[in-house]
Amino acid sequence: MQTKEYLQALMQNIIKKDPAEKLFHQAASEVLTSLEPILEADPKYIKYAVLDRMVEPERVIYFRVPWNDDKGLTHVNRGFRIQFNSAIGPFKGGIRFHESVTLSSLKFLAFEQTFKNSLTGLPLGGAKGGSDFDPRGKSEGEVMRFCQAFMDELYRHIGERTDVPAGDLGVGAREIGFMFGHYKKITNKFVGVFTGKGPSFGGSLIRPEATGYGVVFFAEEMLKCKSEGIRGKTCIISGTGNVGIHTAEKILQMGGKVVGFNDYDGAVYDKEGLDQEKLAFLKDLVFVRRGSLKEYVKKFKSAEFHPGKKSWFIPCYAAFPTACENELTLEDAKTLVNNGVKIVCEGANMPCTPEAVDLFQSKGVLYAPGKAANAGGVAVSGLEMTQNTIRLSWSREEVETQLKKIMRNIHSACVEEACLYNKPGDYLLGANIAGFKKVADAMIAQGVI
Repeated sequence: MQTKEYLQALMQNIIKKDPAEKLFHQAASEVLTSLEPILEADPKYIKYAVLDRMVEPERVIYFRVPWNDDKGLTHVNRGFRIQFNSAIGPFKGGIRFHESVTLSSLKFLAFEQTFKNSLTGLPLGGAKGGSDFDPRGKSEGEVMRFCQAFMDELYRHIGERTDVPAGDLGVGAREIGFMFGHYKKITNKFVGVFTGKGPSFGGSLIRPEATGYGVVFFAEEMLKCKSEGIRGKTCIISGTGNVGIHTAEKILQMGGKVVGFNDYDGAVYDKEGLDQEKLAFLKDLVFVRRGSLKEYVKKFKSAEFHPGKKSWFIPCYAAFPTACENELTLEDAKTLVNNGVKIVCEGANMPCTPEAVDLFQSKGVLYAPGKAANAGGVAVSGLEMTQNTIRLSWSREEVETQLKKIMRNIHSACVEEACLYNKPGDYLLGANIAGFKKVADAMIAQGVI
């Protein structure tokens, strides 16, 4: 069977087995399409059925989570942990609490995580988990009781050398603290079973900032290839969550100008750009008061609020989608291209639709996939695991230096693989092949398991 036919048959089989899992189909199709050159060059990967095994998770854990609200009423949510691939190390990946969580969404995220973790160069396998519980609008007591109920089942399946979860959408330091505390109580162990912990009990400095900072470090490396940098560039960001805010912070530190961002209610266009005062207000608004960007334009009169819109209509040099999957459509991509965008660097997982990616690449826009560009979070999670193991805490400067080095190495790996297969500048192909090779070679070396 020819390589293209093999890949088509494999994709058809994936769809046939799980016809409803559209997000997973999208993620698998993107990877399989990119891997054709390496499969052609080295037939051992087909011979040993590496991809046939790689598209199936090693383990899917699905459980109910009953919990009581402040009125004593019982609610039931679904809990998941997808342990996708442990060929190069213990399972590692976030926990997401959001009403949109499904088996399909977590399978796609865990699959992506496998390649992302491989790209960091750290010995970490891929996993993801979560629940359709939404912490928004819940009291702190309700969030705590849910986290404890969730951990009553999950604790059986995780461990510092087995599976080390972290935070994700809807899961921050508060939720990690509640889950870690309950794990410690149940198991009577104080071990590094979670990352993203508070600094007072084993967390790493700059872990909250790491994904956003890493995205900007990666973008800087991309621009260096054009003898340019972030300094002086007009930037827009989607989302004002943890990744979006810290992407904006690092852009400011490196001399860039952030003129647009959005939340659930709409988009802000601030032609004067963020400064330290505005960033501090934004952090308080989002992280402390959990308010709406409508308040930003009341405070800063130079800004405009566009209800129901995302940031993509705002002219920019660099765009950073940091919110959620498929948030940037073909129409959005056309608008960005028409407005002169030169670089799109993903801070979220698969935020650009396939059609949007195709347009960016066809128009010569530098495009970086999330599995490469947003690997900073898991990179610092890996560094947190190291600190927990050796019972030491590194300074902020030490951690940021290591993060910058890891992002530089990821960029170099993507560039090298793309050039090796005669696709210079194709970061998508480069990231997928570089991430695949390490995992695939480990799987072959370990036999059929």
